[in-house]
Amino acid sequence: MKKIESISLKKYAEDSYLNYAMYVILDRALPNIGDGLKPVQRRILYAMSELGLDAGSKYKKSARTVGDVIGKFHPHGDSAAYEAMVLMAQNFSFKYPFVDGQGNWGSQDDPKSFAAMRYTESKLTKFANLLIKELKSGTVDWQPNFDGSLLEPIIFPAKLPSILLNGTSGIAVGMATDIPSHNINEVIDSTIYLLENPKAELNDILQIVKGPDFSNNSPLIASQEELNEIYTTGRGGFKIQAQWAQVKNQIIINALPYQASGSKILEQIADQMLKKKIPMVVDLTDEGDHEEPVRLVITLKSNRVIAEDVMNHLFASTDLQKNYRVNMNLIALSGGPKVFSLIELLKEWITFRKETVVRRLEHRLDQVNDRLHILEGLLAVYLNIDEVIKIIRESDEPKKEIISKFDLSEIQANAILDIKLRQLAKLEQIKLEDERGILAKEQDEIETVLSSKARLKTLIKKELIEIKDEFGEERISPIKESSNAKVFSEEETLITEPITVVLSKAGWIRSAKGHEIDPSSLNYRGDDELQDFSRGKSNQISVFMDSSGKVFSIPSHSLPSARGMGEPISGRVTAESGVSFISSIVGDLEDRYIFTNSAGYGYISEFSNTVSNKKTGKAFMKVPDGARLIKAQKLKSKHKYIAAVSNIGKLLIFEIDELPTLPKGKGNKIINIPTAKFKTKDEFMIDVQLLAEDSNLVVHYGSKSRSLPFKDWQHYISSRAKRGNILAGHLKRVEAISEEEKSKELESE
Repeated sequence: MKKIESISLKKYAEDSYLNYAMYVILDRALPNIGDGLKPVQRRILYAMSELGLDAGSKYKKSARTVGDVIGKFHPHGDSAAYEAMVLMAQNFSFKYPFVDGQGNWGSQDDPKSFAAMRYTESKLTKFANLLIKELKSGTVDWQPNFDGSLLEPIIFPAKLPSILLNGTSGIAVGMATDIPSHNINEVIDSTIYLLENPKAELNDILQIVKGPDFSNNSPLIASQEELNEIYTTGRGGFKIQAQWAQVKNQIIINALPYQASGSKILEQIADQMLKKKIPMVVDLTDEGDHEEPVRLVITLKSNRVIAEDVMNHLFASTDLQKNYRVNMNLIALSGGPKVFSLIELLKEWITFRKETVVRRLEHRLDQVNDRLHILEGLLAVYLNIDEVIKIIRESDEPKKEIISKFDLSEIQANAILDIKLRQLAKLEQIKLEDERGILAKEQDEIETVLSSKARLKTLIKKELIEIKDEFGEERISPIKESSNAKVFSEEETLITEPITVVLSKAGWIRSAKGHEIDPSSLNYRGDDELQDFSRGKSNQISVFMDSSGKVFSIPSHSLPSARGMGEPISGRVTAESGVSFISSIVGDLEDRYIFTNSAGYGYISEFSNTVSNKKTGKAFMKVPDGARLIKAQKLKSKHKYIAAVSNIGKLLIFEIDELPTLPKGKGNKIINIPTAKFKTKDEFMIDVQLLAEDSNLVVHYGSKSRSLPFKDWQHYISSRAKRGNILAGHLKRVEAISEEEKSKELESE
């Protein structure tokens, strides 16, 4: 009767899951520190070497290799094995490919676009030989394959730390690995340095290993602190940006981040173009071909668009910049997973390499000793050739008699009996003596290396230098400390163009393109008419001031078009009842303006002080009872004086520096107007102008006007808050026109 063992479901589930987890960790997802390979990769390369597909052979159908892999060593799906093989053939996936593929092996744009294995052909690369060459030299242990019919190597005797060169990624159960590729020169140099200086610290190694290195010149974004963290703890992260250049109004992208898809990036950019998030981009094309696989062309609206700002936006919003994590989790020599620092990884690999080289030398020494043993027996024959021939011809048991007569081993006796007659020539004896001499010298050299740790290090160093001479290359990926990637704000995505903001007496607002438009010529609703206008740019803020001195700000780009009548400002802001909107200005935050009212008060303030994020606005200028606001004037660097005029013809000019700069308030007195006269409306300030020394002051009174050049109006210069001098009776307004503007007017006339 069959015995049945009972086990709890909890224990069965725990044991089964643990066995599965260990299998995935050790036999599928994580690479071994010795050769840097996962089991499926190792089996593919071994199967190819067994098929004779070395670098110097002819290509063979990939299906043949995959068939051997899954039939002899890796009992899994053929598609999984083939994809692992494809990965090792793609130069954009592996910095130093192990498989030399012929046919369609995919592209960076679509790595999975490779042809079926029945169409492609493959063989090993020269670089793969660095892992396999010493395989049959007694360097590694072997294990039965899945059905016990064949043996396969547990690990490859890699001649350099392959895991750092090509990197890898994998997801196991409860853990993962992500190791970036590195430059072969830097890895070999750091390994040699650590061989010579076993007590070296990480800072010494980081003078050699600058950071990860990939197969194209896309820059890495990583500070020295981030690199130190990666190589100290074995964990961290960095970024990779696309490499680009500007040609006129085009941005040429010729290198993408590792494993980034060009077609996906084009879709991301095109989507932003459709959503008008990047209006400065007018066209997008993929000009890649066989000679230049990556060439994305972004056409800008004009040469005035700052390409660097556009790229910084795209870096932040597309795969033109990608984040990569590092987790140097490997199967250690002890057989379990471990997260390695850079120095631990190199030291562990050096230990592996020393053991491998010692096993190779011992294996070779055994071969040399065996051959020398046979040679000693063969040379004994040539010294007693006639006697040996006689024994062979006459004896019933020649082997025993030869062993007894000449004190030889059974191996030597067998070698003697296997000699052909033509090998008895004198020339053959000389060849054997030469061979014995060469092997004796090799024996001595091997024994010397095995008996000296220093000579063993020297041998490993020499082999690494030879590899560097054959496969070495300079670093490809530059390293940048930081990235300025930043998504455009709503204002930055706007097309910057000149606009004229128009405010009507009834409080309707709109925006017209250009500065040439005459706002008074626009159509207005009913009896409505122009109140004020200002000129600026579409990406600036428009500020409207009401009769109470409050200011309200609206993004200029959001104003309705002047093709229509506009819309009431009351729909955009919440103003107090009974007030009317008097003035509008458009500018940059750092611009400076002079704000005044008819009571003769005013001050200078930055435009940023007028901007309010609230729909209810904010109090800005305290307006005395009965006073009205006067249109704000923008200060320019050429302005030196302020000219103020009253309705009765008083003119006062004083230097700008006399008027203070305030964030808000009532301001200071500009021109002295007696309070009694202001209350009876007999006198009030009607206008203010900013003057440069080349300005003509144009005075309008009645139906007449009068132009005063500097030599005439300088006599009115005095101090702030004075009464001023009579210029003309009952002024309407004043203008300040520079000589440059005056000449333009004459030209237009």
